[in-house]
Amino acid sequence: MRAIIAVLDSLGIGSAPDANCFGDAGANTFGHIADVCTGGKLGRGPLRVPNLFSLGLALAAHEADPAVAMPPSGEIVGRYGAAAELSKGKDTPSGHWEMMGLPVETDWGYFPRTVPTFPAALTEALVERARLPGVLGNCHASGTEIIDRLGTEHIRTGKPICYTSADSVFQIAAHETHFGLERLYEVCEIARGLVDDYNVGRVIARPFVGERSGEFKRTANRHDYATPPHKPTLLDVAKAQGSDVIAIGKISDIFAGSGITRSLKADGNDKIFDTTIECAKTAPDGSITFANFVDFDQSYGHRRDVAGYAAALEAFDARISELRAALRPGDLVVFSADHGCDPTWSGTDHTREYVPILAFGPGIAPGPVGIRKTFADIGQSIAKHLGLSPLPVGTSFL
Repeated sequence: MRAIIAVLDSLGIGSAPDANCFGDAGANTFGHIADVCTGGKLGRGPLRVPNLFSLGLALAAHEADPAVAMPPSGEIVGRYGAAAELSKGKDTPSGHWEMMGLPVETDWGYFPRTVPTFPAALTEALVERARLPGVLGNCHASGTEIIDRLGTEHIRTGKPICYTSADSVFQIAAHETHFGLERLYEVCEIARGLVDDYNVGRVIARPFVGERSGEFKRTANRHDYATPPHKPTLLDVAKAQGSDVIAIGKISDIFAGSGITRSLKADGNDKIFDTTIECAKTAPDGSITFANFVDFDQSYGHRRDVAGYAAALEAFDARISELRAALRPGDLVVFSADHGCDPTWSGTDHTREYVPILAFGPGIAPGPVGIRKTFADIGQSIAKHLGLSPLPVGTSFL
């Protein structure tokens, strides 16, 4: 008996009840991608995700937003529903932590949309402690855009590019060779200590390569420096009770290593799926395997690339049968998301949305689980399935 969690990073399925508080009323990541595909605006046919549909994705999306979601087709073989978020943010740590039973019900610290955006005391301390000639950027920005705009100056001056977004985040971009990858990590570790005073959730190292504007490209050596969860999560409970907790992709970074027994790095959705399937074949009884499929968010949602997002969903869907074939009797798999990032929406930020709950495995009876009040129902369900101590938040749907 094991559990496997796959986060399709940013696959929201319709505006959450409080979406208007975030300026996101009407956002629907999955629904709008499907609508654009069906409308022929991409020069292709409808979105083809038959395996996700058989798990109940279309039905879950219909519950979240009846106006946009597509009808189901064929036999439904999974438990399906939608979950709203209790946490006050629409960011990566909040979504993942709540999924594991720990809603973030206090506000993170955010940086204003002024230029400069960072407090002078923060940048001055970073320059001094990291022995920098200064910083570039100091604004809200898209990561790819600001690297293209300032990358040449960064190489010439040795000043790292510092920027933020609507999330509680301090991001530092620097060239892997001209600035140095280890040097970037060192600067980020210093920044992590400094932003604690501002209650900022993450510092993210954003290394890139290339020699001139138009050629710069971010690499797979991204590293997130997150503040640790403020209370135990399901992962901590599982580890304390002797279970193997395997983190794939950026999961270990998101939880600052808390509750993790093994961390497996993988670059891109396809390699993350390879690693997830390998763990499904080899992970011991009682284990939790937790994977984040980051490309949906960073490569397509934030880039507002509808065609790329649709193709990535179809590629993910095509591999679900491989995962199902690797399961053992008693296994539980849950597909969900941590927030939305509607590629048809304005701006480049996350969107406040319901997320899907798709649960399946040998012996898992199919059927609806309805609209859930919190992502924590996922963690509570996994705890029940594995016989772990119940979590203080959430209601099992099993």
